[in-house]
Amino acid sequence: MDLELLRRVQHFPVRHHSPRTTAVLQKWLERVKPTVVLVEGPCDATGLVDVLCDAQTRPPVAILGYRTDGTPSSSLWPFAAYSPEYQALKWARANGARAEFIDIPVGVSLAVDRAPPALGVESESESMEGSTPVPDEAVPLTEAFARSQGHRSFEEFWEAAFEAPDWSPEQFRPVLIAWADVVNAGPRSPYHRQRDAFMARKVLEVVAGGVAPEKVAVVAGAAHTAAFLAGDVDPQEEAKLPAPGPCAVTVIPYSFPRLAEQLGYGAGNRAPHFYQKAHEANCDFRRATLEVLLDFAAHLRMRGFSASLSDVLEAYRLAVTLSDLREKSAPGLDELREATVATLCRGDATHVDGFLWKSVVGHEVGQVASRIGQNSLQAEFWREVGERRLPRTDSPETFTLRLNNPVEVGSSVFLHRLRVAGIPYATLSGTGSSRKQGGEAEAGGYAALTRVREAWQAQWTPSTDVALVEKIVLGDSLEAVTTRVLQERLTQARTTAEAADVLLESVITGCSQTVAQALKVCDAHAATDADLPSLASAARALSGLMAYGTSRAHSDVGDEAVASLGEKTFNRALLRVRDASACAPEAVPAVLEALRTLHEVALSQPRADKAGWFVEARGVMESHAVHPATSGLATGLLYLARELAEADVALEVGRRLSQAVEPADAAAYLEGFLQVNALVLVKSRDVVKALDDFLVSVEPERFRQTLPVLRRALGALGATERRYLMENVMGVRQLKDKGRAVKAVLEEKDKATLKDLSADLGKALDDLDDLL
Repeated sequence: MDLELLRRVQHFPVRHHSPRTTAVLQKWLERVKPTVVLVEGPCDATGLVDVLCDAQTRPPVAILGYRTDGTPSSSLWPFAAYSPEYQALKWARANGARAEFIDIPVGVSLAVDRAPPALGVESESESMEGSTPVPDEAVPLTEAFARSQGHRSFEEFWEAAFEAPDWSPEQFRPVLIAWADVVNAGPRSPYHRQRDAFMARKVLEVVAGGVAPEKVAVVAGAAHTAAFLAGDVDPQEEAKLPAPGPCAVTVIPYSFPRLAEQLGYGAGNRAPHFYQKAHEANCDFRRATLEVLLDFAAHLRMRGFSASLSDVLEAYRLAVTLSDLREKSAPGLDELREATVATLCRGDATHVDGFLWKSVVGHEVGQVASRIGQNSLQAEFWREVGERRLPRTDSPETFTLRLNNPVEVGSSVFLHRLRVAGIPYATLSGTGSSRKQGGEAEAGGYAALTRVREAWQAQWTPSTDVALVEKIVLGDSLEAVTTRVLQERLTQARTTAEAADVLLESVITGCSQTVAQALKVCDAHAATDADLPSLASAARALSGLMAYGTSRAHSDVGDEAVASLGEKTFNRALLRVRDASACAPEAVPAVLEALRTLHEVALSQPRADKAGWFVEARGVMESHAVHPATSGLATGLLYLARELAEADVALEVGRRLSQAVEPADAAAYLEGFLQVNALVLVKSRDVVKALDDFLVSVEPERFRQTLPVLRRALGALGATERRYLMENVMGVRQLKDKGRAVKAVLEEKDKATLKDLSADLGKALDDLDDLL
């Protein structure tokens, strides 16, 4: 490798997404007038240069490289309008020069074994800041240097030292290279040294092809440029790169929030919208500051705050004054923020942090020229988003679907297909009712069947298009992709419940092909499944499919097929009730939930064997071979279903809480009993009497041993249930009559004292309720 010839090539060091670097680069290109422009970027993306430079393409956009063998792996190379690499390509196309990317190909980049960058972005931030040696105090060199110069962060230092001043190419290039030499002082990673060798070879191949080195312009990160000019390139390093994997490359839209530093992009770009304004103003940062302040005032007025033009001018003067005091050429983001807080926001930073700063970051989403072509999934996604008027910005938006008409049901099916297929775009945030919000609502499954409203939060991100590109290997439509995903889940299903979950998702997403298959798999598993929770869950799912019909179309396989399987699954579950109830303590919660589920299905589904369920429930209630908690639950369920009279319940509770029963078993029975409807149960004086007799009869030592279970059982009681319990305890013990007798003989002065004491006691009991 001729390193001397490499030095003779025209090099320009850049920092990603830097308006000043871009402005200086454009002047430099006009002076050098190269015939070949070589840009840092995956070399197999050179064929996309025409798309990037197309008049229809509107940054921010990104080159997307992804594997084509089904392995989920991809990388992004983003460009803003003010990215120097992007403007170098634009200059080449406008001036008839040849433009090429020279970095390692996508397949090699994806095969490199290194930690994935934030947000899935292939961020070559090392190109600016090198390996960034870390001093003893664990502060990066860039940050330490910035602080030594009186700046609070490296970004503030960069704005003041590099962005704001009006540099000429002759001044800017050596300063930036010198800075790269400083931060490159430490050892660089092997990966970046390998990239140096690869890019150097690509550059020399162009020269060997007959282009004079003086007419070859290399636009690359400052760290790479410094290595080229210093001759610090080892040709042997390239051989250490891994073999490329199967991949493809395309261009997708990108967005300003994804470029922002606070969202994790490594190259550092705190406020893309602000820098875009500076770029459009030919790096006049004073003008950009004034324009942003005008935007701030408009946002404040929209929200009902007072923000006049005189306030804007005062904020602008303060920003300029602050920059002068700090010996900066023009205001930066720090001065903009401080001036906004002091003037427009009257000293309150809440509005800046709450909504104003988002406008500095910006929410613009780019556009790619139609010539690139979208795959069928991308085309379907954007068509559906447009026709259904769904959000298409890179900021969260909420909306509600009312599932009582075909249009909004279709939107729900579309969003659920994206969810199941793993394409990030929308998440269910609730049912559209203020009483049941986000985390309480299941996105799919049984809860989605009877839902009549859905509240969604949607946000397009570059990851959306990345997933749409990667998922094309599974099918050429969203229905086909969702069907493939559900079929794979069905193949992996090992229980009736897992197969029933796939069945529900198939109905919710309108994948009729999988519905028929899932019914067969459910039937096959139910025949041999001995797990009661699994069978109960499947019975509940099938019961939901038998009963619903208000918001979604019935299955194409026919309602009778679902109903028949639902009956069989419920009956198979009944056969396993008693054996499953004789379970170990760790299995009790799942079994209790299964019993409640079967009870719910028996009462709500006409085709379920309700009489058979009551027989099994009574058998569990009367059995001493099952876990006591299941007996308690069965007792409560039968009582609420009016299959047991109150006297029979009191008799059963008294029997289960008698002195002949181990206190731990009695407490476990009580825990299951109170899980049903504690309010109804504690209203029964006979039930409370049995409970009171049990608690009084337990010896102190046994009581301490039983206390954890008792605490868990009684801890489920709310304030209302506790008050009814207390009243019935007082009634059982006839404490009210004694209280009235004592009260009759009290003197007036004692009454006042007791009144105060009663108030204090009442407050203490309320506090105890809160603690419990």
